[in-house]
Amino acid sequence: MTFSLDHLIFTPDNVDLSRSPLAGHVGEETYVLGAFNPGMTRLPNGNLLLMVRVAEALRQPIRDGHVRAIRWDDGAYHLDPWPLQLVDTADPRKFLMRGGGWKVMALTSLSWLLPVELDPEGREVEQVHYDRAIAPRASYQCYGVEDARISRVDGRYYMTTCSVSPERHSTTLYTSDDALDWQLEGIVLDHQNKDMLIFEGKPEGRFWAQTRPLGDLYFAYPPGSEWRAGPSINLATSPDALHWKPLDRAGIRPHAATVATARMGGGSPPVLTDRGWLTLWHGVEPSGVVGIYRTYWSLLDRDDPSVTVATDHAPLLEPNPALTEPLKAQMYLDNVVFTTGIADGGDHWVVASGEADLACRITHVPKDRIGG
Repeated sequence: MTFSLDHLIFTPDNVDLSRSPLAGHVGEETYVLGAFNPGMTRLPNGNLLLMVRVAEALRQPIRDGHVRAIRWDDGAYHLDPWPLQLVDTADPRKFLMRGGGWKVMALTSLSWLLPVELDPEGREVEQVHYDRAIAPRASYQCYGVEDARISRVDGRYYMTTCSVSPERHSTTLYTSDDALDWQLEGIVLDHQNKDMLIFEGKPEGRFWAQTRPLGDLYFAYPPGSEWRAGPSINLATSPDALHWKPLDRAGIRPHAATVATARMGGGSPPVLTDRGWLTLWHGVEPSGVVGIYRTYWSLLDRDDPSVTVATDHAPLLEPNPALTEPLKAQMYLDNVVFTTGIADGGDHWVVASGEADLACRITHVPKDRIGG
């Protein structure tokens, strides 16, 4: 499908590492592995805000027979060396520890969040707020803060992030009155529960959220079921956005009719439309190391969001190699579009995505493309 606007708005080349939270604290040259997966919201002044995940990595991670990981601890950054014979470095984003009874890994980069202010349509960058960057500040964030998702509820901004550490892989919450000055509220979902999206409104007078618990084991649906076992999008409710209870009813599940969504996870925070709650989510088709990521849509019942009233097996957004062609020398991954934000643009939706785990993509999607 052709869109009136579909471009990369922010790339690794746009990041000034001299203003990074890591600048002057690592002792070696770093570079931007990716500036991607931006949470998005509309600021009080009408502009759009992207909260860009900046993955900052060592220029030379391997030295003297070791691969090094960047780790934050009590206000300082450290380089942890791991002997190469003990790890698998096939994936440029991480390395896996060999042996042991379960999967253990470390990252080749440390992520922090950079606020990037755009014009109201997402066509131009207006300002980059390096002074408002969000970096690790708690032990459960020692390997980074990742993949922000921003919702506005009753005039207040709520931002969920993934916090990464040996302690846990958790979801943390930040709140703000203006989407620029954020208060860390702490952990709201524990180990390996990713892609938490808070609804931009309160069905039944409560906070609602989509969640995506991960695991290595899933139980089969009965033969002939319309559903496929695997990662799915669940629901939870809360009285205060801090204390969450999983909903007993199921949310969005992988459909047996297509392998393109064999894995799935939340994308943009659900927004209320005339037909129900619009949610954009990612489906992953198994292929290669990470699979092919595409964006899909569903409309959920406005009173009971566990009920899907409309959806489509055809993708809304697909990876666009033409966009990343000028950055091909920096690419380490392809076939990925990972939608993370949505804003009302009148007759269209302004959709923010990460493209190829490398850059931020803005797409204008006509409203009549969804739910028709």
